[in-house]
Amino acid sequence: MRRAFRATLIGGCFIVLAGGGMAFASGGGSAPSAGGGGSMAGSGPTYDPAAEYAKAIAALKANDYRAAARAAGHVTDAVPTSPDGWRVLGVAKAGDNDWKGSRRAYEKLVKLAPDDPTSHAGLAVALANLKDPKAQMEAEWLKSKAQACGDTCPDAARLKTLNDTVQSALAPTPAGAPKPSAMLDRSILFAPSMLLGGAKAGDGAYVQAVSLINERRYDDALASLAAAETAFGPHPDILTYEGYAWRKKGDYAKAEAYYRLALAIAPDHVGATEYYGELKVARGDVAGARLMLARLDKICAYGCADAEELRRWIDAGGDPQRN
Repeated sequence: MRRAFRATLIGGCFIVLAGGGMAFASGGGSAPSAGGGGSMAGSGPTYDPAAEYAKAIAALKANDYRAAARAAGHVTDAVPTSPDGWRVLGVAKAGDNDWKGSRRAYEKLVKLAPDDPTSHAGLAVALANLKDPKAQMEAEWLKSKAQACGDTCPDAARLKTLNDTVQSALAPTPAGAPKPSAMLDRSILFAPSMLLGGAKAGDGAYVQAVSLINERRYDDALASLAAAETAFGPHPDILTYEGYAWRKKGDYAKAEAYYRLALAIAPDHVGATEYYGELKVARGDVAGARLMLARLDKICAYGCADAEELRRWIDAGGDPQRN
């Protein structure tokens, strides 16, 4: 790894110090505010998705499910390919007993995160409340997942809780009895310490992820970044590091998806721009890398270590530390 990152937190904002120079999460761009913004393609989100995500979480804590759904809808409008907003939207709609809305949100989530048990559990609960026989298919998926996991895998307890909750939702409800509490969704469909533990839990996960990246433990770093994303939503700093970790793992397609998402939210994000340029060099797209460098020269003009690093990559035809 060409540089060590050190993360600190000031007022809930990530700051990463890299190689002696300071950058905002190895970046510096901010997410667009309401009514503005843009992307690399010239059109961007109307809302700051990280800010709207925070509003949605706060509303969930206050049991204001309609406000939570409204804010989560803004997240999904801004970044429709990010699972975070759909997950919160599914929970909020369930809390408001809007099971059709919850089903739609979870259907989107399952498409985006097909291997995530909580996505299938949320969809199963929504379908069960709609008396939709497809709920049984989701229940069978979860049961198979739990059987494959066994009793000793790290997710065993959580999978058991998810299965129990789904089975409870599928069980016939006696006449006159209330429907199963929608708040089962909120308590199990997130890691509770991340969803309801506030920024402190997310900060800890983020700082841990940066440390793990320094140690080249990219799988562990991705797990910590996912936890931070649960707390903060689709924040461009987190997305940038997710892209970096996937690039170091050799999955350039996933890395590019994360870089592009970060830049769609924060078009002037320095770190995402630099790393995307490095990815282009690694792929042999020197012309594309030069476009990223030209962008960096505009948004990070004076003494910009990120621009100089990308320039070295281009000149060396790859990672300068390996040439």
